[in-house]
Amino acid sequence: MPSLPDATHYLSLSELAARIQARDISPVAVTRSQLERIERLDTELHSFACMMADTALAEAETAEAEIAAGRYRGPLHGVPIAVKDLFWTRGFPTAAGMTIHRGHRPREDATVVRRLREAGAVLLGKLQMTEGAYSDHHPLVTPPRNPWNAAYWTGISSSGSAAATAAGLCYGSLGSDTGGSIRWPCAATGLTGLKPSWGRVSRHGAFELAATLDHVGPMARDTRDVAAILQVIAGPDPADPTALNVPVPDYLAASSQGVVGVRIGIDPAWNSDGVDAATQAVLAGAIMVYRALGAEIIEVHVPDVKQIVADWAPNCAVEAALAHEATYPARKGEYGPVLASVIEAGRVLSGLDYQRILLRRMAFRGRIGALFGDIDLLLTPVQPVPPLTLATISTLGEQPGLIADLQRYTCPFNMTGNPTLTLPGGFSERMPIGFQLVAAELGEAMLIRAGAAFQAATAWHRRHPAL
Repeated sequence: MPSLPDATHYLSLSELAARIQARDISPVAVTRSQLERIERLDTELHSFACMMADTALAEAETAEAEIAAGRYRGPLHGVPIAVKDLFWTRGFPTAAGMTIHRGHRPREDATVVRRLREAGAVLLGKLQMTEGAYSDHHPLVTPPRNPWNAAYWTGISSSGSAAATAAGLCYGSLGSDTGGSIRWPCAATGLTGLKPSWGRVSRHGAFELAATLDHVGPMARDTRDVAAILQVIAGPDPADPTALNVPVPDYLAASSQGVVGVRIGIDPAWNSDGVDAATQAVLAGAIMVYRALGAEIIEVHVPDVKQIVADWAPNCAVEAALAHEATYPARKGEYGPVLASVIEAGRVLSGLDYQRILLRRMAFRGRIGALFGDIDLLLTPVQPVPPLTLATISTLGEQPGLIADLQRYTCPFNMTGNPTLTLPGGFSERMPIGFQLVAAELGEAMLIRAGAAFQAATAWHRRHPAL
């Protein structure tokens, strides 16, 4: 098999897979190249929490031998990827961004990790994340850097997944999203990310932040890539009774179906109220592309989200308090201040107040569900403000209004469980800006249709940081 050509680190996963299948590129050579690139660049990016170099090379050698023998498993076979340090990996540390769990070496893989291995993927390592998948890194953890510009935010929890994938240190990654942690990092780094419907992907073997809000999903360079990963990780799981027991569609086939006749809803007021000009220009550009591709653009009115955004934090806090019951408050001193404050808030919320939140959440979910009686997709910003600097992020604790603004387009769809797709759609100050598509429950195939059609007609996803 030929050795690795130059400058392949920014190939899409699907492009690399096709060349591996054709035996134009060696899985061993591409894995060695990725490991060398990580060693060279990650001392500055800090995207990896744990490397798995020896086993990655062994997996690459196995993949190469199987492909040579005609036993090709599919589009992840021999492809180097990485997973957020939220997911159990047998025999390797899984810390979930927490110092408490630094010595935790699971005896089994998370279901999603096992499925990646069964698909022949090469696992390079574990990606750094915020403490417990909430909003801040533990004080003893160096946060991942944005490869576009180290002075800018990398997004929240799945920050390492975004930094590594955008920097060409892996060809795709797994993240999780409880209030925006696939969408913000993808928007901040020019990636494509899919937050599936709640229950579409098993959470077995994933550290829990908030059980009814946590979503596991893929982050990659384009829609076909996330479709290929989702195809492998989606589906029922006996180890997770909340994983939906419904068939998994052919997501890659959906990526070639186009959007002629697809009804895309927009709420002009919601999409513009307090939204900066650069983000509005990205939305307008996306609408123009979709019209040209044959989609029908329909004006809708999105139900008011203010209360549901306000409810997200206490809802998350109660669930986080339960998730950490075994170690908090017993080991309170080992927690960072942000996660500790959230758990404290959850421990004191009354049952009556929590029930009020659940009732409002049920009602909001019903109103959003009704919206999809008239449309197939909803197009929104990911966030209403331009790419954020770390200096701005450092003041979030003093700006509750900015926190609510950031959550306006993300956490409502964790409260409802709807699937979303984040796509890069433009730039501001040389930093990426993303937009979001939302679908009805189990509408991942529709999202993939629309994302692939947009990216076939545009090139935002083919712009990469110069590293």
